This record gives sequence, structure tokens and C-alpha cells, in this order.
Amino acid sequence: MKRIISLLLSVVMICSLAACGKSTSKETTEKKDTLVYGSHDYTRINPAMDEHGEINSLIFSGLTAHDGENKVIPGLAKSWKFDKETCTYTFHMVDNAKWHDGTPVTAEDVKFTIEAIMDPKNESENAPNYEDIKEIKVIDEHTVAFTLTAPNVAFLDYMTMAVLPKHLLEGKNMQEDEFFRNPVGCGPYKVQSWDSGQSIILVRNEEYFSEKAKIEKIVFKIVTDDNAKTLQMQSGELDLALLTPKDSKSFEGKQGYTVYNMKTSDYRGIMFNFANQYWTDNKDLIPAICYGLDRQAILDTVVLGHGEVAYGPLQRNIYNNENVEKYAFNQEKAKQVLQSAGCTIGEDGFYYRNDEKIGFTISVGAGDQVRLDIAQAAAQQLKEIGIDVKVEVPAVVDWAGQQAYLIGWGSPYDADDHTYKVFGTEKGANYSSYSNKAVDKYLAQARQSDDEPVRAEAYAKFQEELAVDPAYALICYIDADYVAKSEIKGIHKDTIMGHHGVGIFWNVTEWTIE
Repeated sequence: MKRIISLLLSVVMICSLAACGKSTSKETTEKKDTLVYGSHDYTRINPAMDEHGEINSLIFSGLTAHDGENKVIPGLAKSWKFDKETCTYTFHMVDNAKWHDGTPVTAEDVKFTIEAIMDPKNESENAPNYEDIKEIKVIDEHTVAFTLTAPNVAFLDYMTMAVLPKHLLEGKNMQEDEFFRNPVGCGPYKVQSWDSGQSIILVRNEEYFSEKAKIEKIVFKIVTDDNAKTLQMQSGELDLALLTPKDSKSFEGKQGYTVYNMKTSDYRGIMFNFANQYWTDNKDLIPAICYGLDRQAILDTVVLGHGEVAYGPLQRNIYNNENVEKYAFNQEKAKQVLQSAGCTIGEDGFYYRNDEKIGFTISVGAGDQVRLDIAQAAAQQLKEIGIDVKVEVPAVVDWAGQQAYLIGWGSPYDADDHTYKVFGTEKGANYSSYSNKAVDKYLAQARQSDDEPVRAEAYAKFQEELAVDPAYALICYIDADYVAKSEIKGIHKDTIMGHHGVGIFWNVTEWTIE
């Protein structure tokens, strides 16, 4: 009897092991078709109102798209033409695109989306990109025309904007509707589930109008802390992540991993909040701050030289002007600026003006270790010249009340992007409340001309004026250090990334996991 029981147990164990083996095989197969990406958190996915979001291009599509050289290529629009006489762009759309709910994508969706962005009550930070649109006309179901008040060479770049479904959003609150927690797009992937603070799971859109993705599922695993992201990359929980230069270095030469040190147009600097009374009183001291920063030292120590010293917002653009004041590190010159402004050194080693200590606080967004390290290094350097600078990481950023912020901007596309709306008076992404009439004039001239020499001259003058009257104390451009498991194939290592390193998924439909 004991032998029979023993034999039965053996059979059960063999069956169990076989089942386990089969399960492991299945899990391995599923894993091969699933990519887990270490992502920042999302409170909503709203490409019309918010600019940044790596996930946007997976869920949504625009009339145009960008290729690996950041040039404009067809998206939902298969072709377009520009009538110079009337300043009208006419887009001819594909006729087989569907929303993830099966509804056809039409020209009405395009018109609805851009008009929603342009509507002042929606307060979109993207609105300045479209303010020169005079009329949007739906010609037929798959043809839409935009008439502009003046030529805008960047217009085709801005048509990469994700198109939103009119039938699901018409009449809804474009800032708060629940749609943006369960978005329906027409991109290569659709949202399967969203576990707040944990993950967003995307699955392949089998009815995608263009080339279907090869990877079936992409998990945006929410990892807000840089250190935790590195640990999860090491443990195998993540397949792909943007890491700090210091953390990515530990994966170089490590079997099973590939490190992509990718160039970006992404710069960092101290943004001054000119809506704060402190800068009304002390704006003339900003050149001292600029001279007091040892940018090369910060670049070398914080990002291990992965980038370059910054002096302007267009350094990685064809319209860069190298002949501007670069505010090379010069502590003596910084002190001369302070003394010329009537500041005197106190017994504590800090400068004072009208019995008020010269100093301010730099706010840093939570979870970004690189920005925090840059801010702390800058604060220490500025203390050395007698400016008392502190660093804080607020739970919620007070854009209106803060004194300064460790900002980041930069675009790999047309020079109009991340200049006009960032430095233009009262534009959607001008979080510094910066205002300079000459800057406004030059940026308008550059966007309203399709003559390259005219644009080049306007952007050169813009950069000269910005250097004389800085909105930021620029510090450095930082490269994007992506770490991926070597089994992921198709990542285009030479593409120049944008702000926050965004852009790596531009050709995600071609990626495979071997």
C-alpha cells in the first residue's frame, strides 16, 4: 500500500513538475513579447494640454511624425501641400485609420483637436504653437486645410500633435475629463489597464493603420525614484530605463545589457521667477549668478561629462549663435557685478544690499536626482562668491510663488519649438514670467519667415538679446543614458533625443525581443 501511495505521489510530482515546466515556458514566451519600461508617474495622459510624455506617441498619432533624424514624415496624413499665396497647408489623410474603439478617424477629429488647444479657456501650454492659424477647414472626411496668418516653417513639426477623438471629447472638460485616465487613441498601442502609481499596460493595436508593432505588450512600470529604477534594472524587473549617468556606468560592459549614451537637445539651468518680488528688486544681479557658475565642474561631476556646457537654448540647432556672451566661470567678475550694484560683504561672508542678504532658493522637482545634484552643486558654487543659495524639493511645485527652479527645456526639432512659447511674453510654457520686447520681436520674425537667412539673423539677434537679459542661468546640456537588456533590438542609437530624453520610442513598431 505504501508503495502504491509512493508511486502515486511520484506521478503527481512528475505531473506537477511537467506543469511547472510548461508554465515557465509559457511565462518565458510571454516575457519575450512583453517589454517593461521604467517610467515616471502619470496623473493623466493628455497630449493636447501637456507637452511631455513618452507614452503619448505609443497611444496616439499625429498628422505628421518624426523619423530617426528628427525630420518630418507622414503620419495620419499620407501627403500634404502648401499654397504660398494663401498660406494654406492642405493635408490628405489615410482612409483606414480607426480609433481604438473602432470608430473611423476623420478630418473632423483633427479640427476638433487643434481648436481645443487654441481655445484660451483650455489653458494648453501648446497653444502658442498654433496661434498663427486663421482658419481650419474640413474639405472632406479625410482632407483638412489650415490657413495661417503668416508662414511658419515649424508648422509641419507641430502637426505631429496627437489627434484626439471628437466623438469622445466634444463638450467635455479638456483638463479634467476622465478620458485622460483611460485614453482612446489611434496609435500602435492601446491602453489595456492603468493601476495608479504602479503601471500602465499597453497592448498592440491589431488594427493600426500603419506597420503593426512586433512587440505585443509594453508595460510602463512606474518608478519615480532614480535609485529604485537602477536596482530594478539590475534585478531584471525592467527591460529598459533612462538612468542617471552615474547609474548607467555600472552597466557598461555588463553581460546582457546595452548602454545607449544618446545625444539630446535637453539643457538645464536656474530659471528665475520674475513674478516674484525678489527678482523685481534684484534682477540686475543675475549676471553675477551666471559668472559664478563653474559649469564644466558641474558637468563633469554630476553627469560625468555626458553633455556639454550650456550658454544658449539653441546650441544643438542649425541656428545656434556661438558669438554671444557665454558667462564663462569668473568669480572675480561675479563679485564685481555685485559690488557695482551696491552690495557689500558681511561678516558672514555673504553680500548684502539695503541690509538684506543676497540669496534665494532653488526648487527642484521630486524624484530627479540629476537635477537635485546640479542644483546643490550650483548652490555651493554661488555661496563661494557670497550669494546665499538654498535648495528645496517641495511636494508640489509653487510655480507662482517660488523664487527659482532647476528647469529643463530643449527640442531637437525646428528652432521655434521651445523658444517662442518658452521665452515669449505670456506664452503657454513661459513659467518664468520673462518678458523682453526685443526677444518677442525676433522670435516672431523667425517664425513668420520661410526665408532661411532671415530666420538665421532673427535667431542670432534673439540669442544675443537673451544673453544680455538672461531668463535663466544656463548650466549644461545632458545626454540621455538609456540602459536596455541586450535582447531588445531596434533601438536607434543615433537619434537626438528631446527634453527629458523623450523620443526613444519613435520607431517602437520595429523593435523586437530576441
